[in-house]
Amino acid sequence: MKEIFNNIKNTCEKHNAQLVAVSKKQPIKGLKDLYQWGQRDFGENKVQDLIQRKKDMPKDIRWHMIGHLQRNKVKYIADFIHLIHSVDSLNLLEKIDKEAKRVGRIIPCLLQVKIAEEISKYGFKPTEISKILYQTPSMENIHIKGLMGMGTQTHNPEKTTAEFRSLHKLFTQVRYPNYTSQPLNILSMGMSHDYKIALAEGANLIRVGRLLFEENTKPNT
Repeated sequence: MKEIFNNIKNTCEKHNAQLVAVSKKQPIKGLKDLYQWGQRDFGENKVQDLIQRKKDMPKDIRWHMIGHLQRNKVKYIADFIHLIHSVDSLNLLEKIDKEAKRVGRIIPCLLQVKIAEEISKYGFKPTEISKILYQTPSMENIHIKGLMGMGTQTHNPEKTTAEFRSLHKLFTQVRYPNYTSQPLNILSMGMSHDYKIALAEGANLIRVGRLLFEENTKPNT
């Protein structure tokens, strides 16, 4: 496990990218091992898991919400979440802004872009991003840091490359909007099965789970 972690970290460093360890359904020991080796950014798909992991792990961890977020769950993470990757509607943005104001924070967010063909994937259409960015300056308690996208689950690397390349192109087009004071600086794409393609196509943040914990999840032989 440590060798896999170090290899992924080294690959990220070569691409000036950040690693978020996705800890869903993993035993707490695996998380604590990663922490001891220097990992501080952890992501969860569900709010209830974020809350429980936060109780179980050291206080200096930066917690990321990477799964689909329901508006009625925002209040439970507003006071501690480091980055919400999965903002997929204007209504959700408005709710995050409201809850952030309630707790006296500015919450960093990524706009999720639907680049895959699968209907199970959430996100804004690429053509909607400029309009959404134009509307966000009025929300004083959120900070749009960049874009996030999930590629199609496929064994076709050409398809994955094309999807990530399209998101990188969009990111390049919108990262310096003249109606906001700060440029976008995070492009989050790539997971265990496709992070190398994502890095090659310009990702500067990847979300890796299964691969990091592979040795712990293999059945005993």
